[in-house]
Amino acid sequence: MFCSRGKSDEALLLPANSSVSVTLHQDQLQAQTTVAASHHFEKDRIWLNGQEQCINNPRIQNVIREIKRRARKQKTDSRDIAAERLNWKIHICSKNNFPTAAGLASSAAGYACLVYALKCLYKLEGDVSAIARCGSGSACRSVHGGFVVWDKGQRLDGSDSMARQIQPHTHWPDLRVLILVVNEQKKHTGSTEGMQVTMATSQLLKERIRSVPDKIEQITQAIHDRDFKTFAEITMKDSNQMHACCLDTYPPISYLTDVSRRIIHLVHCFNKHRQETTVAYTFDAGPNACLFLLKKDVKKFLHLVKRFFPPKTEEQDFIRGNTKQLMENLSNDCEEDLSYFPFDPMEDSLRYIIYTTPGPGPQELPSDQSLLGEDGLPKSLS
Repeated sequence: MFCSRGKSDEALLLPANSSVSVTLHQDQLQAQTTVAASHHFEKDRIWLNGQEQCINNPRIQNVIREIKRRARKQKTDSRDIAAERLNWKIHICSKNNFPTAAGLASSAAGYACLVYALKCLYKLEGDVSAIARCGSGSACRSVHGGFVVWDKGQRLDGSDSMARQIQPHTHWPDLRVLILVVNEQKKHTGSTEGMQVTMATSQLLKERIRSVPDKIEQITQAIHDRDFKTFAEITMKDSNQMHACCLDTYPPISYLTDVSRRIIHLVHCFNKHRQETTVAYTFDAGPNACLFLLKKDVKKFLHLVKRFFPPKTEEQDFIRGNTKQLMENLSNDCEEDLSYFPFDPMEDSLRYIIYTTPGPGPQELPSDQSLLGEDGLPKSLS
């Protein structure tokens, strides 16, 4: 993922610069949301991961209000059931299968999923990435699958600040992703708070923003060409610069841990040993690593990860995802000269690893997978 830190307008969630990201596959990392509208509901309600939340959150209200505004503008037949639904109260139930608020883009996935569900409920047409942006800036990218650019736009009202797909998720079939989960807990400094302070106090950020347009052009071309070396080096340098800006913030913000830095060291040692750039890391606002690599290099690198970040016991779910073929004979033909890696193992320092690929955007699920029962309440509570 390549994304710069900082927002030029916090109310509209307008970014200080454009950015590029990769949407990961829902088979391994997913947010699932069900939305229902009924004239029987007494009030709007929302549940997240089994707990009822306050639906008066300004960002949630911004999304609902903008969806309904656009739906009313679109409808011309007042007898249409979708138009009638606009006056009904709504119930929202959402869950995700990966850590929340831990630097793994849970808010991006959640708001993209919510906006897509509301779009389906009200039969809304057209691109909704700008609406998703009202909930979480990076959610506008997650509305699309594959490789996505978020154009920062020029208009003060944010109407041209939206995302577009560079290439579909099938464009680079050999690209793989390893998520190394260092900490599942909520991060000590939230992304929004961190961005506000960084924008106000970091001198490095101003220089960083000036270099973004060239980087966007370079990494976009690398994606088109499936040029892993260029893609990887821009990604790593951008991640380093983002966290350098965090440290340049006053007071400084440090999202990376000793384990995060050891992962960075391992990646560079591995690339040096292979005499080519074969693995790339990026860290969002958190300690957890997102690693890009090609299919041919996964087993060798994963063997090293298990060697230097071993679980206390050989847990069956330490490596998660579509791992059937990956786990077969993982240690065979995977040995490396360990003299290239001058550090000791850090036992029990990773919670688990997720093995995944680029994936499509939001998908509509069958009705039998609804999170809400016929009474409009979460099935877990019924």
